Amino acid sequence: MNLATPRTGGMLALAAVIAILPLLLPNSFYYDIVILIGINAIVCIGLNLLIGYTGQISLGHAGFFGIGAYFSGILGANYGWPAFASMLAGAAFVAAVSFIIARPIMKLKGHYLAMGTLGMGIIISIVLTQEGDLTGGPDGMPVPPFSVFGFSLYGEKTWYWVVGVSLLITVWLALNLVDSPVGRALRSVHGSEVAAETLGVNVPHYKVQVFVTSAVIASFAGSLFAHYAGFITPDEAGFVHSIELVTMVVLGGMASTFGAVVGAAILTVLPQLLTVFHDYEMLVFGTILIGTMIFMRRGLVPTIAALFGERKE
Repeated sequence: MNLATPRTGGMLALAAVIAILPLLLPNSFYYDIVILIGINAIVCIGLNLLIGYTGQISLGHAGFFGIGAYFSGILGANYGWPAFASMLAGAAFVAAVSFIIARPIMKLKGHYLAMGTLGMGIIISIVLTQEGDLTGGPDGMPVPPFSVFGFSLYGEKTWYWVVGVSLLITVWLALNLVDSPVGRALRSVHGSEVAAETLGVNVPHYKVQVFVTSAVIASFAGSLFAHYAGFITPDEAGFVHSIELVTMVVLGGMASTFGAVVGAAILTVLPQLLTVFHDYEMLVFGTILIGTMIFMRRGLVPTIAALFGERKE
C-alpha cells in the first residue's frame, strides 16, 4: 500500500482526525457540532458523485434526506419497527422513488434540470408538511432512539463514533466507486455526453444510477440524523437545506471526495461563528458560493492541492 497517494493519505488523515478529535472536544456542544459535520459530509459525498463527477445538478437532495429521517421516525414511533429495519426500508423506498424520478428528470439539462430537481424537493417538503396525521405536520415528530440487540445508543460520545465510522465507510465506498470503471464512465459523462455515447457509454443508465446512489446515501444520513436528534421537522427536507448541501459541495471542491468533507465542515461550523448575524446567514452562504465560483472555481481542496503541486514542480 502506497501511503503517498492522495487516496490513501487522505483516508489515513481523516481517520487520524476522527481518532484525535475526542481528546480536544471540551463538552457535548462541540460533540454535537462535529456529529452534524459528519452527517452533512455523508450527504455531500453522495451529492458530489452526482454534481462533481457526473455534472448533474440537484437542488432538491434534502428531500431524500427528509424521507430517510421520516421513515425512521414513522416506522419506529408509530409501528414499532427496529431502527435498522426502518433505515433499510427508508433507503429502499428512496431508491425506488429516485429511480422513478430519475428516468424523466435526468433527460433534462442545465437550468431545466436545476428547476426539475428544485420542484421535486419542494413537493417532498410540502407532502411532509401537509400529512400532519402521519408526520406531525410543521411541528415535526419525535423519533425513538437507535437500538441494536436491545441496547440503545445514547449520548454524544457514542454517536460520535457511530457517525465517524459511517463517514469513513462512505468515503471509502465513494473513492472505490470513483476509481472503478463506473467512476470513469461518470467522469466521461461530465466531460461530454456526446463523446461518452460515441465511446459506448450508456449515458442515461449511468446518470440514473448515480442519482439513485446519491439519493440512498442522503436517506441513510437522514436516518442517522433522525435517531441522533430524536426529533425531526419538515425543515430537514426544505429548499434551504438543499442549497446548503450544494454550497458545501461547491465550496469544498466538486469532483473531490475529501473536498465534500471539508466543505461540510466549514459550512456547518460557520453558522455557529455567525450567531450574532443570524439574519444574514443565507446572505453569507450566497456570498461564499459566489466568491468560490469566481476565485476558486475548482473549490477549496482542489485549488490548494494544485497550488502545492505547482510549488513542488
